[in-house]
Amino acid sequence: MLYLWVKALHIVAMVCWFAGLFYLPRLFVYHAMSEDAPSRERFSVMQRKLYRGIMTPAMIATLALGIGLLALVPGWLSQGWLHAKLTLVLLLVGYHHVCGAMCKRLARGDDTRSHVFYRWFNEVPVLLLIAIVILVVVKPF
Repeated sequence: MLYLWVKALHIVAMVCWFAGLFYLPRLFVYHAMSEDAPSRERFSVMQRKLYRGIMTPAMIATLALGIGLLALVPGWLSQGWLHAKLTLVLLLVGYHHVCGAMCKRLARGDDTRSHVFYRWFNEVPVLLLIAIVILVVVKPF
């Protein structure tokens, strides 16, 4: 029964984390398109609150609960699908931190990237999510 609770909470935390990973780059798009200082300031505040208040706690919960699942089912550590998933999760954690750095640059006004760049950047977590879900559900290797 403990396994099911940890798994359920892991999924909830992951959904919260991904909601932020999908929305934050969209805010970057709007920020890059904004032309007045009050709009840029508003987007900076929204980005900072989303990153610090929702995304980072959700990431930490996702990782902690994932470690809890591994403690409950250590046999997964010998399976290839888990190694691939953990590699993708590490990439996702890196993406998360890149988003944090982008928040800071945009808040300072140091980022000159276009909204088109951020539209493409926004697709990265979608691809990682698809791959991670397929690995967990199908367990291809």
